[in-house]
Amino acid sequence: MSAFGVAVLLNAPGFSSAVMADDAATKEALVLELPAPTLKGTPEQLPEGPNIEPNSDKPRPAFQAPKGVKNVALGKTVTTSVKPFTGELEQLTDGKKEAFDYDTLEMKKGAQWIQVDLGAPFTLEAIAIWHDHRYIQVMHDVIIQASDDPEFKTGVTTLYNNDTDNTSGLGIGSDREYFERHFGRVFDAKGVKARYVRGYTKGSNLSALNCWQEIEIYALPAK
Repeated sequence: MSAFGVAVLLNAPGFSSAVMADDAATKEALVLELPAPTLKGTPEQLPEGPNIEPNSDKPRPAFQAPKGVKNVALGKTVTTSVKPFTGELEQLTDGKKEAFDYDTLEMKKGAQWIQVDLGAPFTLEAIAIWHDHRYIQVMHDVIIQASDDPEFKTGVTTLYNNDTDNTSGLGIGSDREYFERHFGRVFDAKGVKARYVRGYTKGSNLSALNCWQEIEIYALPAK
């Protein structure tokens, strides 16, 4: 078919809507296994501002992911920028994310990262993260990147960045901060193909420490 014929087809009545409907039919709500909410309650004073999403005890709309995605991070190898002083690395991909001290990994202050090696490249669709929902708090400088380079020097794709003043030195982000809740947070991985996923934080409004509980990476085999 000529380029003109393709253009006519794309602009034909009903063609675009049919393609969109077919695309929507190949996706479904991503169902997460959620932990119980914290028993510590909501602090009286919560941070607020134009770059912070309002706190809510209601879950966000379900993320729509392609059918057949799997949590390819389960049981995979985790490395970190510094040695944690509480918790073990394998806890971040063991499927456990309750609001308990023994389910939480803690690292020293400053911009720190955790990294998951998926063992092979995958087509990444969604990344679910629980940093630390023991407390209702806002983590700072949340940055999520993907790459095939374990050192993240080349081929790096930034999927999320709420470091609006570039204090972590990875570029100025335009995303908003949010409150840690037991729902976790699902980030759109945009179909990026990568083997490694790295997540950064730089403390929270409650503590300078960097805390992580679980990361789940929903993906399809790379084509």
